[in-house]
Amino acid sequence: MSSVRTGTHLSNPDSDAVPLQPGADQRWSTWTEVTPTQRGPRPHPDWLVTAAGAFDTELGVVKSGKEAEVHLIERAVPGTTGCLLAAKRFLGSQHSDFHRSSAYTEGREVRDSREARAMKRKSSFGRIVAAGEWAFAEFEALVKAWKAGVAVPYPVQINGTEILMEFIGEDRVAAPRLVQSRPTGVKLAEAYDQVVSILESFARMGYVHGDFSPYNLLDDGGRIVVIDLPQVIDAAVNPMSLDFLHRDVVNVTTWFNRRGLDADPEALFADLVAQMW
Repeated sequence: MSSVRTGTHLSNPDSDAVPLQPGADQRWSTWTEVTPTQRGPRPHPDWLVTAAGAFDTELGVVKSGKEAEVHLIERAVPGTTGCLLAAKRFLGSQHSDFHRSSAYTEGREVRDSREARAMKRKSSFGRIVAAGEWAFAEFEALVKAWKAGVAVPYPVQINGTEILMEFIGEDRVAAPRLVQSRPTGVKLAEAYDQVVSILESFARMGYVHGDFSPYNLLDDGGRIVVIDLPQVIDAAVNPMSLDFLHRDVVNVTTWFNRRGLDADPEALFADLVAQMW
């Protein structure tokens, strides 16, 4: 794995006179604030820092969007080497309209009827609820995909509208999106094979990504990793699942064809449908 496991020394470990406290750009690790069901699949990776005495240090924004921002944080016990994590924070009612079509959520259930009504009305409370629903949907999809062996970032934990996950990159530089890395020749063919494998894995799970494109695929030194899963569709309950799947296939094969690779979208779509059902 090429995710960065290194960190900086946050403080002097030899000083015992005054208890260490998080600085202005830090917080106590939120690992102990969440329940086991809000944490990633076991066994937890060796690189993951789970100590109660760790700090989360903000290192900057990786990506800003209409629905969420991705921040880079370092989780480390002061004076030790830590790990880098991507913190995806879904935006609240003041900043986000959660513009995704309700077609994505067809078949999903919100247990609390009051929350469901608020989301339908798109009230301020409903938008806050929606942020939490999108976050939970993505975390659940990441957990299931990870367990199925799909190339996704390891989902560390979810806390409200924040998902912490494995940072994909080197040092503090995020891996480029496939559309940015623009592989050619053999590397292009290898990337396509991995993309097809990801789609096949989703199909066998009964899932459709719903927003699959080179913009949501990271090129981690030749290893393709799929990201941005809040809209993942359960094909068994969403009547538009095949429409979304066809769009996903056309989007990604069109990009590869433009790069010079011969990819047949209809053949791939037919194969995925066969594996799904």
